[in-house]
Amino acid sequence: MINQDQNNIVKTYFELLNQQTFVAEKLDYTIFDKHKPMLQTLANCSNCGISIFDLFKKDYIFYSPNFGNLLGYDLNEIIQKGLNFWDEKIHSDDYVALRQNGILLLKLFYQFTTDEKTNYKLINEYRVLNAHNKFIRVIEQLQILELDSYGNLWLSLSIIDISPNQDINEGIKSQLLNFRTGKIIPFEKEKKSNEIINTDLTKRELQILRMVKDGLLSKEISTNLNIRLNTVNTHRYRVLKKLKANNSMEAVVFASKLGLL
Repeated sequence: MINQDQNNIVKTYFELLNQQTFVAEKLDYTIFDKHKPMLQTLANCSNCGISIFDLFKKDYIFYSPNFGNLLGYDLNEIIQKGLNFWDEKIHSDDYVALRQNGILLLKLFYQFTTDEKTNYKLINEYRVLNAHNKFIRVIEQLQILELDSYGNLWLSLSIIDISPNQDINEGIKSQLLNFRTGKIIPFEKEKKSNEIINTDLTKRELQILRMVKDGLLSKEISTNLNIRLNTVNTHRYRVLKKLKANNSMEAVVFASKLGLL
């Protein structure tokens, strides 16, 4: 059962979804029809479960026929219950983390350019109850399949498979992948025992980090703030060092999660 805290997280998640304004008449679902053969072929070849979530309808509009086989459930039952079915099967600790990650990801995506929104894939590994009422670990890859004509996040693709790691005592693992560049960003900052993260960013460092989050390059930041390019790069270096981040995207993720942005 979903408790009150989980309900609050879900409420926040859908409130964020509702910040997008769709024009129903402008949504061409024949575009999605063209994806169906490819999705079915992918499901058949990889034996994974595939679903499509419609961020306008706030519901799933597609399941591959083999989706239920993954955990031994009846697909018709999954379709009838919709969001509630899958939510009720996820380990309670992992469910909270998944929704929290979803909230952060939406906030980040709302800051991305149209091109950037289709460049990233969120990979989650978490625990789900199968039909025998036993937890197993699954790997889910989430990415935006289609934007609407206004750049809103519209159709989200989910590909789920059984994880080779079946340690059910282990919690959720998440990472963000830019599949255009191949860069992988851990979604959760793994803090070493002797590692201290300095969150005391200066006003200028926060200002520059916000501009990085908005997609501006160092040269553009230099021009907008009327400061030297070397000064911008120095501030960016200090931000990475303070947050123990490997790159600017990691810094944005960590800073957002720490409530700095």
